[in-house]
Amino acid sequence: MLSIKKYAAIDIGSNAVRLLISNIIEQKGKPVQFKKNSLVRVPIRLGADVFIKNKISKENTQRVLDTMLAFKLLMKSHKVVKYKACATSAMRESDNGKKVVDLVLKEAGIIIDIIGGEEEAAIIAATDLNKFINPDKTYLYVDVGGGSTEFTIIHEGNQITSRSFKIGTVRLLNDMVKKETWQELQDWIGLHAKKYHKIDVLGSGGNINKIFKVSGKAMGKPLSYFYMTSYYNMLQTYSYEERITELDLNQDRADVIIPAMRIYLSAMKWSGAKNIYVPKIGLADGIIKSIYYDTVSSNTQ
Repeated sequence: MLSIKKYAAIDIGSNAVRLLISNIIEQKGKPVQFKKNSLVRVPIRLGADVFIKNKISKENTQRVLDTMLAFKLLMKSHKVVKYKACATSAMRESDNGKKVVDLVLKEAGIIIDIIGGEEEAAIIAATDLNKFINPDKTYLYVDVGGGSTEFTIIHEGNQITSRSFKIGTVRLLNDMVKKETWQELQDWIGLHAKKYHKIDVLGSGGNINKIFKVSGKAMGKPLSYFYMTSYYNMLQTYSYEERITELDLNQDRADVIIPAMRIYLSAMKWSGAKNIYVPKIGLADGIIKSIYYDTVSSNTQ
C-alpha cells in the first residue's frame, strides 16, 4: 500500500523567505521517503531592516504579508496537509516581530513560530544527515544564514554539541559583527575541534549550494580549502554589478556570497578542515522531518 502526503515548511530568514513543499512517501515494509516537490524563494531581506533599525519596515511588513498570502494559496493548490512556519534571527530581534506575526495570522491565517538560535540548530540537525556523512568521520556542520550561523559537531554519526552565533551574511554586509563575536566563535570551534584527530566541514545554505553548483563537482564530492580560497579571492576582483552580469549571480546573492564564504573559510581554518561537503539541506528540510517525526508542533491547512 502506497501513501503520499504533502507537508510544507516556511522558513522566514534574515535574507530570504522560502516555502518548501515535500512529498512524504510511505510504503509498507520500506523506509519513508522525503521528496522535494516545490521550492519558492522570495528575497525580502528582513535583516537589512532589523539589524540597523531594530524593526521591520512598513514596506517589508507588507511584502511578508503578500508572500504569506501567496504561500497559503500554493499550499492549498498542492493539497498540503501539514505545515510549519518558522522565523529566525531577524524576526526574533525586531521590536515589531510579534506584530508582524499577529498580522499574518489575522490576514493570511498562517501561524508563525519565532524560534531561538538553539532551536534552529536543533531543527537543522534533525535533517537526515546520515545519508550524507561517513559514520567513521568527524564533522563541523555549518549552516550560514543572514542573521546567524548554526554550528554542530557530529562525531561517528552522533550530534555532540550545537551553538548559534550572531554572525550572518546580512550582519556582515552592514558591518555589525564585533571582533569579540568572531573571537568567541574561533574559541568555540578550537575547543571542540582539538578533541578530534581530523575534521571535515559540512556546509549548508543557499550560498554554499551556489558555490558547489558553479564548481561542477559531482554530488558527494567535497570542495577543498584551496578551491574555496581561490573562488573567494576571485569574487572580490569583481564589482557587485559584474558578479550579476558576468558571473550570473542573482542580485540578492551577488553581495552576500562574499561574507558567506568568509564564514565557511573561517570555520575550515579554525577547525583545521581541508574539505567542505555540501549536502544541500537546511532549516526547511529539518522542519519537514520534524513535522513527520512529531518532534515539533505543526499546523493543518
